[in-house]
Parts: sequence; C-alpha cells; structure tokens
Amino acid sequence: MEISERTSGNVTVVDLNGKLNLGDATQLLHDKINSLLQQDRKNIVLNLAEVSSVDSGGLGELVRTLTTMQKHGGSLKVANLPRRVQDLLVMTRLLTVFDTFEDEGAAVKSFAQ
Repeated sequence: MEISERTSGNVTVVDLNGKLNLGDATQLLHDKINSLLQQDRKNIVLNLAEVSSVDSGGLGELVRTLTTMQKHGGSLKVANLPRRVQDLLVMTRLLTVFDTFEDEGAAVKSFAQ
C-alpha cells in the first residue's frame, strides 16, 4: 500500500494505491490520518481509485478512520470507489455510513457547502 497526500484549498486529498489489507497497509493509513489531525487538517477526502482490494481489516480501518475523524471534529469523504470496493461496502451495509462521491472534485466541493 502506498499513501500520498495533496491539498486542494482547505481539503487534504489522501490517495491510496494498492491493497488495503490488515497489517502494514492499515497501520500506514492509521498513522497518516493521525498525522493529518495533529496538523489540524480536518477536511479529508480518501481517494480509493487505485485500491485493488480491501479485506475485513481494511474495512475495519476505514470505519476507524471515520470515527477518529468525527471524534476530532473532522470530516471524511470517500471518492472514486472501485466497483469491487463499492460492492463490498454495499454487502456489509457500510456504504450508508460513509459520505461517498463518484469523483474527487465532487467530494472536495462538498466541503464548501
């Protein structure tokens, strides 16, 4: 799993690339989110366009990321869900928990509303 970040106005876009599986990948995401919160960056878009797979540990980390953001007064949006990941979120009924967007631009714009 590779994680990179960039900013768009007051929004931080976190790009995930690879497999979001239990272990190093979930720890990397956890550390990245905590680092952003320490920098008082509370508007985050997770761009999942390049995520090839998600296991149960990865799903758990997405939920933990959301609750961590909410606990710290932040907001998390998820953009560019690959079909397989979207299907997994539908099956687990987690799609209704996340604020999801078809593309990154729409997710970034949603912070302005």
